[in-house]
Amino acid sequence: MRTVTEHQTAVAELLRPRFEKRGAESVPLPQALHRLLAEDLRAPVALPPFDNSQMDGYAVRSAESGARLPALAAIAAGQQAALLPPGRTVPIMTGAMLPAGADAVVPVEAAQPARFVSAGESVLLPEAPAGQFVRRAGSDIAIGALAVAAGTRLGPAQLGLLGALGLGSVPVLRRITVAVLSTGDELAAPGEPLPPGRIYDANSTLLGSALSEAGATAVLLPTLPDDPAGLDAVLDGLTGVDLLISTGGISQGAFEVVKQGLAGMVGFHQVAMQPGGPQAIGSVRIGPPGEERTIPFLGFPGNPVSTLVSFEMFLRPLLAGPRNRLRARLSADAASPPGKHQIRRGLFAQETVQLLGGPGSHLLHAMAQANALVHLPLGVAELAAGEEVEVWLL
Repeated sequence: MRTVTEHQTAVAELLRPRFEKRGAESVPLPQALHRLLAEDLRAPVALPPFDNSQMDGYAVRSAESGARLPALAAIAAGQQAALLPPGRTVPIMTGAMLPAGADAVVPVEAAQPARFVSAGESVLLPEAPAGQFVRRAGSDIAIGALAVAAGTRLGPAQLGLLGALGLGSVPVLRRITVAVLSTGDELAAPGEPLPPGRIYDANSTLLGSALSEAGATAVLLPTLPDDPAGLDAVLDGLTGVDLLISTGGISQGAFEVVKQGLAGMVGFHQVAMQPGGPQAIGSVRIGPPGEERTIPFLGFPGNPVSTLVSFEMFLRPLLAGPRNRLRARLSADAASPPGKHQIRRGLFAQETVQLLGGPGSHLLHAMAQANALVHLPLGVAELAAGEEVEVWLL
């Protein structure tokens, strides 16, 4: 039986070289959300690009503050500022360019009168030290400094920074295209009538959305009955994908279609993990005769929670990086098979995690309510309320 770490290593060794050779493409900034940056990006301009005012107020030479000064015409944001002559002040708006000669800003509410005066009128300003309420050019990021490192998954903050730096497009790694194949005679498509003895296919939707959230492109294949010949036909017709994932058909039953169809091509393993013990890994040939090529293959168990836990443990970290991980205290006692790394679903709040549902791999409702995966490690049989465990935030 493999440990979780051993199987994670095997999956990484299979997939990482292929993922790293996927190539790059340039996409418009709004289309880069959740994409992986292909190369380091350095700042082509400074932020801020010029000294500017942190608030609405009066720009002043600090050495002349603490006195009544005549005002010039106000400087609005987006306007180029001229030199501030000695013995003068100028109303300035938040974000407006600080005029040369000025080195401090007095908030308008601190002036007397506490309002903006017209050009030619005088205003009494309190003393202001040099640098007060001034945003210096480059104080956020200097020209040439590293803005976003290669491999970063681009979220709203990173895209906002790149937009502020004036970048209209960015180089990102090409999306990994993943084919998803749910197997089993028992599966019916959501939205169709449900015959007796059948269940609706949750795994296609579950894995497809998980892959999309992780930045991959999911290709959802029609469900496959328990017929190995049908699996051959699927592989022959498959093109344009980088990875194939199947769900179901890899355990110890009498109708394990993936195990029967791919015997000798991929490895089937028991991993010391609950849920998600049965796992398959290897490479398969796809495409019509004369156009065959080999792609990686991962086989996940068929129960939906096992499928999602398998994705989180073995594939998502390679696509989108690790989940946020922290320590939390159990709200109640917990038990785990000592020979398994058990992964429970939980609700994390205020440094405490509450286990939801039981350990069963069919408890999808509890999974849908959870905001964390709770890890009970190998060799641990019992944990008392208040003990710390590792949680991954979903």
